[in-house]
Amino acid sequence: MHSFSRNLRQRATVTLTVLVLFAFASLIFSGMTGSVSIPLSDIPAAVNDLLHGQTNTLASTLLDLRVSRALTAFVTGAALSLTGVMMQALLRNPLADPYVLGISAGASVGALAAMLFGCAIWMVDASAFGGAVAVAMMLYLLARRDLRGGTAGEGGTALLLLTGVILSSACMAMVTLMLSIAPESRLRSMIFWMIGDLAGAPSRAMPWIVLACGLVFAVRSARSMNVMALHAEAAATLGIRVGALRKGLFFASGLLTASAVTSAGSVGFVGLIVPHACRFAVGADHRVLIPAATLAGGTFLLLADTLARTIIAPQQLPVGVITALIGAPIFLYQLHRLRK
Repeated sequence: MHSFSRNLRQRATVTLTVLVLFAFASLIFSGMTGSVSIPLSDIPAAVNDLLHGQTNTLASTLLDLRVSRALTAFVTGAALSLTGVMMQALLRNPLADPYVLGISAGASVGALAAMLFGCAIWMVDASAFGGAVAVAMMLYLLARRDLRGGTAGEGGTALLLLTGVILSSACMAMVTLMLSIAPESRLRSMIFWMIGDLAGAPSRAMPWIVLACGLVFAVRSARSMNVMALHAEAAATLGIRVGALRKGLFFASGLLTASAVTSAGSVGFVGLIVPHACRFAVGADHRVLIPAATLAGGTFLLLADTLARTIIAPQQLPVGVITALIGAPIFLYQLHRLRK
């Protein structure tokens, strides 16, 4: 038994090390790739210039712009993937993703309303975050009995899920209304935001702080999530504070979703396919799955955004288009594997 546990730890260490190295390599690749490529030999000098606060060369200028966007893509993808893991644990539904409870739809209402009235970029971000938080609080007030419940069975989250679907439908109706009355000059940017776009997304510290807090909570709750997944009906009798765990997962997921959607709009499939892929690769133990999915989700969106801005360069595609084109066939394959 001790040898088996040691082998699991070694496998987890190797897997996470490989994911960290791959994420770092993807960041370098993203910095090199674009309509104007940067040779690998110029990267060390460009990095040295950036560390000294200088952008005197073309390579350092391009690297500064690309790395800023790449880091935003990574933190957004990591937040979406981590949210997917927590949502699937909260709802005990493998099809759950960061958008299933309507929090992103609330962000869409806020962001598109700000765009419709011609507000500044920072007001669009603030409105998106405020809309997401408003829907999350409304959802909590309407379904708080489910979150406080002492059982963790599949029927324990029915009201929460149904309420989220209804709120999402109401928000999407408001989104459709705003798109139908928006002037032509603002319609393109509104649609790009709805699809998910990282062009012009600012590099900020707040998404990293939110991701770090969510990751710490998820890792500390990993054992309880394992028990709730394996012994749903008996979780409370096994010492798990089911109500507290549910509320923690709900608020952490809501905050991460609000942060991700504020940064990049509604980028689909990341929080759905990456947790499944990591389960196939590392198993269902949340102690390993949580950091693995976080790293893999960030790397996936980083590479998808690199493809979005280079595939038809100098024109750029919304990253949500790339994730949907990649994610749909992958998810169908995952469903096939699950069925087998």
